[in-house]
Amino acid sequence: MIAWLTRHAQTFVGSLGRLSQHSLATLMTTLVIGIALALPACLHLLVTNAQRAVGGWNRAISISVYLKRPTSADEARRIADRMRQRRDIAEVELVTADDALKTFRNDSGFGAAIDALNENPLPHAIVLRPAPTYATPQHLSDIAADLRKLPSVDVVQLDTAWVERLDAILDAIRRGILLAGGLLAVGILVIVGNTIRLDIQNRRAEIEVTKLVGGSDAFVRRPFLYSGVWYGIGGGLLAWVVTAVVLALLREPVARIAGLYGSGFELAGLGLEAGSVLLGSGVVLGWLGSYVAATRHLRQIEPT
Repeated sequence: MIAWLTRHAQTFVGSLGRLSQHSLATLMTTLVIGIALALPACLHLLVTNAQRAVGGWNRAISISVYLKRPTSADEARRIADRMRQRRDIAEVELVTADDALKTFRNDSGFGAAIDALNENPLPHAIVLRPAPTYATPQHLSDIAADLRKLPSVDVVQLDTAWVERLDAILDAIRRGILLAGGLLAVGILVIVGNTIRLDIQNRRAEIEVTKLVGGSDAFVRRPFLYSGVWYGIGGGLLAWVVTAVVLALLREPVARIAGLYGSGFELAGLGLEAGSVLLGSGVVLGWLGSYVAATRHLRQIEPT
């Protein structure tokens, strides 16, 4: 086992040394991989920061419940208490008919006309704000449907049009990122595969000698696989750096714009988890591209 690990470690380090001998070609290939990985990473950060920026808008989503007249104030309070027990409702605010009438009298300027009324025409109202995890159009519709079944409820008012638009926009962007990421991944496979193919052709005589003395395809393929891994590592690290530079350039103007709107919003970076995924994606794509190319072309090389 130790001998096996030693051979792999030697091949791993040796493949890096061979790449360093062709520094310009290695740098160009790494740059292309890094830029290809940086594009979906930056788009991912765009969506993530957009979700963080509009996360506070969930508090603007509310459901207005108007009770039937003449429901008493005590009954309205009991209904409000029942609604507070639901896990999909974060806040419940009861607006009694008397409070609503006082507010209307103060704000409307029709105080004299209101005083002439024999009775209060306004119903008790309950304003609900859903929990953040339930602030989706489907969940909001389900909550409204449940509230309409209550015997004391007259009208349930729900406006989810803007929520549906925002959800649709973010979903379209996410799908666009997945599509772009898939196309760029195919591009990385082609780039790495073509690079490994050229390397195999340059080392054709060496490969023939190795096979002539009994070297298997797996043994000959090993250094090329590690070359692909090094390409992936370099491309992933470069993509991480490019993403950090883009964030650094945008952080100050975005913070200034947020300050003009009275917000303390700041751009968030990739973080360790997303950065690890980015680096791992580069390694996997580099290894896969080199594996496909090496397996295909090494079969065509036999000692004569």
